[in-house]
Amino acid sequence: MKPAPPASGDETLAAPVVPAQQSAGESGTSGTFLARAALLTALLSAAGSLLGLGRDQALAHLFGAGSETDAFLVAWTVPEVAATLLIEDGLAFMLVPAFSAAIAARAASAPGPGEQDPVRALVAVSLPRLTLAFLACSLLLMVGAPQLVELLAPGLPDPQLAVDCTRLTATCILTFGLAGYCSAALRAHSSYVAPAAIYVAYNAGIIATLLVLADRWGVRAAAAGVAAGGCLMVLVQAPSLRRRLSRTGTAAVAAARGAKAPKRQSMNLALIATVLLFALCRQAQVFIERFLASSLPSGAISHLNYAQKIAQLPMVLSLMLCTVTFPVVAQALARGDTERARHRVERDLAFAACTVLLGAAVVFACAPQIVQLLFQRGAFTAADTAATASIMRVYSLGLLGHCLVGALVRSYFSAGRATWYPVACMAAGMTLTAGAGTWAVAAWGVDGIAGANALGITFTAVLLLTAMDKRSVPVRIPGVLAELAKTLLGAVAAAAAGVVCAARFAQPLVSLTVGCLAVGAVFALLLWALRVQVFLPALHIATRKLRNAR
Repeated sequence: MKPAPPASGDETLAAPVVPAQQSAGESGTSGTFLARAALLTALLSAAGSLLGLGRDQALAHLFGAGSETDAFLVAWTVPEVAATLLIEDGLAFMLVPAFSAAIAARAASAPGPGEQDPVRALVAVSLPRLTLAFLACSLLLMVGAPQLVELLAPGLPDPQLAVDCTRLTATCILTFGLAGYCSAALRAHSSYVAPAAIYVAYNAGIIATLLVLADRWGVRAAAAGVAAGGCLMVLVQAPSLRRRLSRTGTAAVAAARGAKAPKRQSMNLALIATVLLFALCRQAQVFIERFLASSLPSGAISHLNYAQKIAQLPMVLSLMLCTVTFPVVAQALARGDTERARHRVERDLAFAACTVLLGAAVVFACAPQIVQLLFQRGAFTAADTAATASIMRVYSLGLLGHCLVGALVRSYFSAGRATWYPVACMAAGMTLTAGAGTWAVAAWGVDGIAGANALGITFTAVLLLTAMDKRSVPVRIPGVLAELAKTLLGAVAAAAAGVVCAARFAQPLVSLTVGCLAVGAVFALLLWALRVQVFLPALHIATRKLRNAR
């Protein structure tokens, strides 16, 4: 579902712009600030992810992996899509530039008597319209829940349970939309704490609702938790946004007096369409997986879900820096400083790849131990552990592709203009996933579905990367590929060492610890031996600090 355009008339959404003269308060682009912001975002995101694992643990403990959890996970498709469109990608790609332009306009020239502050004017025009659009979509989804369930998973044994859960999760269209709006506004103001904390509040709400209502409502309690958690996502950000909007920015205006007012450009429908279609095509991989798995024995959808939730943690952490530096790249391109944008994107790609490949090596090497420690209790059996661990290992093969797609697409949209190339790439990857999955599910079951996911997303990443120098930020592709190849080689060797070392111990906690240490040691040694650029500065800093301490 596509939200209504947030502005019309004189107040149009604008492309990212930067005043000719930076204000004193614009320290958000300094390296130290970006490092702190990325670290804080990563820590809060990690906390949210850990609570997400706690949520999945509670779900597995209470309901195992069967027809009930399959029904809930079909309904879970709604918040997954809503998070992608309204919080993580779609709405952020549109609103962050809009608020950045309004902030720049306020800094360039103070509002005169009777004139409204540009930021408040943007909120006054866009927020009511978007809220009505989100509410209408929520109500429409509640009414059409039976048809949606039939479309997503026609082979479910108990479709009515999935319909009930879908109607409860449909409330997240409204709450996630408002949460995404707050996040975009706060990040444009270089405020990252509250936006990074939303998944902590969200998952805490789901867990609390499960504990209170699971005995009476069954798996419907998890869907009710989605509704409660969505409300908490808004509440955790509303006070910060209110404080930000109440500030007049006097210091920034005084520092920027005399600067030329930024030119404002309207955001056309093509940009909105490209952003939303890309996000939908990316999320469609989950639709394909659940559609194919719905015809397999009960528990297949649940095993895919548990494996995906664990395997995606390295990818989420690897993209934290890219999330923080997205406005930096956009501002550099707006000023015509392509060299700075290129340098920033190349460093972000190297760092993200290094992080995600280390995590992928750990996931591949220690998948059985991770699943056993996290989920094997209550209704979640050893057979469920074996099936989930097998899928996790296949998923780990596509983590680099997922990470690169998430990092590269920000570069494509950072210029604030419509581009259909990422949509075409994602559509091609989605088509490959569907075709390969349809063929592989007959031979390899759920493992074949996971393998098709890895193949499709890797194909998309290759298409996006190879066209970067012509269609986006002009990165040096041979150099980027060389660094990725060295990092990938280190990850493969580290994963092999982790498998060998972890297999020597029967106790899962000991086995996991030894496997992780082996992966980390081999990976770091090979990055140093291969002289991977992103690793060397960190090594030099650590060595210098050690010498100073002595």
